[in-house]
Amino acid sequence: MADCASLRVPLCTEQFGSRAPRACRAAADGSLQWDGARRWGWLSGNPASEPGQDAGGGGGPWAALPALSGLRAVLLPQGFPDSVSTDYLPYQLWDSVQAFASSLSGSLATQAVLQGLGVGDAKASVSAATSTWLLKDSTGMLGRIIFAWWKGLFADVLNDIAMFLEIMAPMYPIFFTMTVSISNLAKCIVGVAGGATRAALTMHQARRNNMADVSAKDSSQETVVNLAGLLVSLLMLPLVSDCPSLSLGCFILLTALHIYANYRAVRALVLETLNESRLQLLLKHFLQRGEVLAPASANQMEPLWTGFWPSLSLSLGVPLHHLVSSVFELEQLVEGHQEPYLLCWNQSQNQVQVALSQVAGPEAVLRAATHGLVLGALQEDGPLPKELAELREQARAGPKKESWILVRETHQVLDTLFPKFLKGLQAAGWKTEKHHLEVDEWRATWPLSPEKKVS
Repeated sequence: MADCASLRVPLCTEQFGSRAPRACRAAADGSLQWDGARRWGWLSGNPASEPGQDAGGGGGPWAALPALSGLRAVLLPQGFPDSVSTDYLPYQLWDSVQAFASSLSGSLATQAVLQGLGVGDAKASVSAATSTWLLKDSTGMLGRIIFAWWKGLFADVLNDIAMFLEIMAPMYPIFFTMTVSISNLAKCIVGVAGGATRAALTMHQARRNNMADVSAKDSSQETVVNLAGLLVSLLMLPLVSDCPSLSLGCFILLTALHIYANYRAVRALVLETLNESRLQLLLKHFLQRGEVLAPASANQMEPLWTGFWPSLSLSLGVPLHHLVSSVFELEQLVEGHQEPYLLCWNQSQNQVQVALSQVAGPEAVLRAATHGLVLGALQEDGPLPKELAELREQARAGPKKESWILVRETHQVLDTLFPKFLKGLQAAGWKTEKHHLEVDEWRATWPLSPEKKVS
């Protein structure tokens, strides 16, 4: 009876990632008997494992075949899927599709550039081709320096425009050098933007302090996709090399696939950190309905094209001397609150500038950005809480009420509103201990009474 009881009581358990655990019991002969030993033995590549043997080995479902296990080790981060964000797989799949389409388009563009340089033409000059190539590369280097601030989905469209210019360049020999130089400039801008975006995505996807592993596996995936693109290009280029119209048609189809895959990849992301666009979206929904959207919902609603015609100009971390030029103006901004930031609102230009204190932490920066966006909401239509609706009427009344008075009164409204908003953000799953708001490096100190509030 004791032996039967020992077989029923688990001695220990093991679990692969987030999958269901399996129990281990002591057998009558003193060996370990694992639940589902044959099934786990098949998963570990050892279908002959007997019930009394350790057939699991922690291999998990990816160890069904040695080849699959090898691919997993090369292409996926250790501990996948639990070591990465939930949006990792759909994003990487669509990213691979767009990279494959871009690789094929790049092959067509490279062929066109080489033809324009005179490859295969007995009359072409080596020195002229070299000069053109060096000028093209020099222009690209200049672009990497000047446009290091450019980022976003626009860069992917710019990449397609660059390859289109390369394909069209041989058709207009007189403008060839200028065209390929502009194209290379655009490609270098894309490279800078892609590097910055990839770093941010790696931080988002890595969930076990495994940024290096996630980055390395992304590089492996990119290499595999580019290799596949190279093989397909070797088959495709001989078919289109003698027909420019066919080459252009293939490029248009590949470009459409590239843009669509990029769109799907971006829409697959579920970012939990706040930038200005997401913060504005969440705040608008909170002011209208009193609830905070979850990251999955907000990311689907976030506009992909931002920054061209913003309704509000919000600048965080500006120099204090941009806000005040006299003691009276400083006293006006300081009066009525103890927050570690000073805010100046230009109603006519709908511009908000914020000077941050030396002690302003992430929460204070988040409140300052929220404060600025609330002031922007006073210039727009739509439902608002009662206190803000009254302030909007005062703001629209004209010069009867100066901006600094409205700023002071919105400070008082935010004393009640912001804690609720912050609590809602945290409850919905947003990370408020860090953010992706654009903040300059200027910090300041100023006299406050009674004491400066640190957050």
